[in-house]
Amino acid sequence: MTKKILFTGGGTAGHVTVNLALIPEFQQKGWETCYIGSADGIEKQLISQLENVPYESISTGKLRRYFDWKNFSDPFRVLKGVFQAHRIIRREKPNIIFSKGGFVSVPVVLAGKMNRVPVIIHESDITPGLANKLAIPFANKVCVTFPETEKLIKGGKGDYVGAIIRKELKKGDAEKGRAFCGFTGNLPVLLIMGGSLGSQKINQLIRENLSTLLTQYQIIHLCGKGNLDPASERPGYFQLEYVSEELPDLLALADLIVSRAGSNSIFEFLSLRKPMLLIPLSAAASRGDQILNSRSFEKQGFCELLEEEQLTPDRFLNKLQHLYHNRKKYIENMQSYNSDQALAYVINLLETNSKAN
Repeated sequence: MTKKILFTGGGTAGHVTVNLALIPEFQQKGWETCYIGSADGIEKQLISQLENVPYESISTGKLRRYFDWKNFSDPFRVLKGVFQAHRIIRREKPNIIFSKGGFVSVPVVLAGKMNRVPVIIHESDITPGLANKLAIPFANKVCVTFPETEKLIKGGKGDYVGAIIRKELKKGDAEKGRAFCGFTGNLPVLLIMGGSLGSQKINQLIRENLSTLLTQYQIIHLCGKGNLDPASERPGYFQLEYVSEELPDLLALADLIVSRAGSNSIFEFLSLRKPMLLIPLSAAASRGDQILNSRSFEKQGFCELLEEEQLTPDRFLNKLQHLYHNRKKYIENMQSYNSDQALAYVINLLETNSKAN
């Protein structure tokens, strides 16, 4: 009898990319795949591009660390999501559930436990996010990306696996990327990524310094949904809200990357040996996970780090120049990292922990 795996995770692209790496692998093995996400999250957009992955949406509430009137209503939305997920899981009868985190995953993990379906969670950052913290007690295993994280997972559930990288990212064609952007010059290519939702501070920084930057680089700017600026258009500057299918080609084309420090993205850059300048979200705007991620990379010689509190045009341009002049050193430091083993390990973990039909 055919086995089935149910995936969940969403809210940002980082809570979906590992699922995008695993789904084709299980389909090739003959497994049925299905997905539970939110009705209007980015996960629905990304999963809809895949074939044979039925998508079910459930109610979900945001888990906040700050006061908001929605904090009083969202628990009821989460509870509704648990009942919806419970009904879906009873109908679909998956052999195992894989959760990448994000707010929508909490009801699914709880419902999985209620249905006695094994649950494997993946945590990308050094410290678990709030959604995963709530879900971990109901999971069988927690796969972690950083070795530092394993000791933070109670009950012996932590399993250090490393980063899971989508295979298609390594198949990019730089010349296709060049044609897509319409670049013709010989200047090096700088790729700017502020995360799937964009970064206002990084967007503003780049656009205010375009004249200087364009004397040294051709620029690909992934600025986030609703953040295009027609007034900034000029030769050598190519801006997009978000990119999916063409991303491997753009990464292949890039000589340098400026990015936030979400774990999935920076490990992708690492696996592709791309020198990177990381500007993590500040502790005031997040739980500080990106700061820890980028400091770990800086310590290993994988990146230049510029924390948001220190972000000025002069410091940014100086850091970028230092990164470019020392790019060979960063590429050399990255050579020791091998990302291929993590994917195979997690696939085996899911297969061996799945329940019988």
